[in-house]
Amino acid sequence: MPVIDFSVEELLQYQGSTPCPEDFDAYWARALQEMRDTDPQVELVPAPFHTESADCFDLFFTGVKGARIHAKLLIPKGCVKPCPAVLQFHGYSGYAGNWNDKLNFVAEGFVVAALDCRGQGGLSEDVGGVRGNTLHGQFIRGLEDPDGENLLMRNIMLDTAELARIVMALPQVDETRVGAMGASQGGGLTLACASLVPEIRRVAPQYPFLSDYRRVWEMDLDVDAYQELREYFRMYDPRHEREREIFEKLGYIDIQNMTKWIRGTVLMATGLQDTICPPSTQFAAYNRITAPKSVLFYPDYGHEWLRDHDDIVFQFMLELKQ
Repeated sequence: MPVIDFSVEELLQYQGSTPCPEDFDAYWARALQEMRDTDPQVELVPAPFHTESADCFDLFFTGVKGARIHAKLLIPKGCVKPCPAVLQFHGYSGYAGNWNDKLNFVAEGFVVAALDCRGQGGLSEDVGGVRGNTLHGQFIRGLEDPDGENLLMRNIMLDTAELARIVMALPQVDETRVGAMGASQGGGLTLACASLVPEIRRVAPQYPFLSDYRRVWEMDLDVDAYQELREYFRMYDPRHEREREIFEKLGYIDIQNMTKWIRGTVLMATGLQDTICPPSTQFAAYNRITAPKSVLFYPDYGHEWLRDHDDIVFQFMLELKQ
């Protein structure tokens, strides 16, 4: 089998290479307090999509920095008791997806909420307001801010937590039976959300993005999804004189530093031929998880649709009905 990264044995031991800021925990405590201090001003607008199985809404709320954030919300028709719920997060540059692809969970009695990330393909608002490059990519946006408080990916991660908080407070939802899922950026945001909201019970990330930025750079794979990292160095630090400072600031939004907070059961999927989000970067986050966890390997797959895995995740989430 071709190998593009560490062996499986090495992956299961790898602890990451991106430095963690000394004030990481305090940074996220301040961020969460900012989120809690923000009035979400939740608005539910009946959606133009209609089905006999669900009431469908465009959900809007105010996130940190005043941005109006959008999510698709589906509630099973006639729901008279608290139901389990699943949160869905999309890939980089994408959007919350179609209404109909969520009806499998609705048919099983789940409330479904799918986030539109700021400044990507959906309806959420990106309020901007940072110095430096905003032409390509989002995880470098705000790096020129001295304290990291304006990192856009920080705000997107907080949006996932706010969505979880809103969904858990719905009268139709049992807040003790909530799961989160997504692939690529959605996988990274799934882990971020479950870290910031440890009450989330089932966590299903697929080849997560946003982990171990320095490892990506060391592998010369800062292309495709991570291309903005190379662009940032070329524009702002061409001789890498600030290299450690930059990677340390990226450490604030590196999910490997967050996953120690997860308490839910985790099921991760990794394609061993993944050159977009290399397996070692995924395991930098996975190996920090102390909660119950397992990983499914797809030796001949890269960053792509994984055969049968959607069915496996569906069955994994159905455990929330018990």
